[in-house]
Amino acid sequence: MTAAAPVATGRRDVGAVRALGVGAAAGAVAAASNLAVSALARGPLGASDDFVPLTAGPVVLWTVVGAVVGAVGWRLVVTRSARARAVLAVLVPAVLVLSLVPDVALLVTGSTPGQTTTAVVALMVMHVLTAAVVVTAYRRAMPPG
Repeated sequence: MTAAAPVATGRRDVGAVRALGVGAAAGAVAAASNLAVSALARGPLGASDDFVPLTAGPVVLWTVVGAVVGAVGWRLVVTRSARARAVLAVLVPAVLVLSLVPDVALLVTGSTPGQTTTAVVALMVMHVLTAAVVVTAYRRAMPPG
């Protein structure tokens, strides 16, 4: 009797705790980078300190929360999809574009105290920077196969 060869599904076994840790660590690195962008925007580029989304609390909180949620989503794709790489190739840019929608809405409505075009563009830069940092970390720690 011969044993059947294992079938490669392309799925990876990535623990939930590992995903959360990677998300938190990547979020911390991205938050530090975003604080630098915020300081640049509010300093030499002249964005108002009254624009709350560029202050330290929201920058750190939402960067880390987004990175952890992203890590959970990445883990779900990597562990459940036989085509994780293809799924992520579509999902990551789509989520990044969707993350910019509120920023575009801010530009259109001008609804937040202290808001300037510079401040909103800084938020957009933070979204792209965060995506670059966290996707790099996710790929290394939870490769899509």
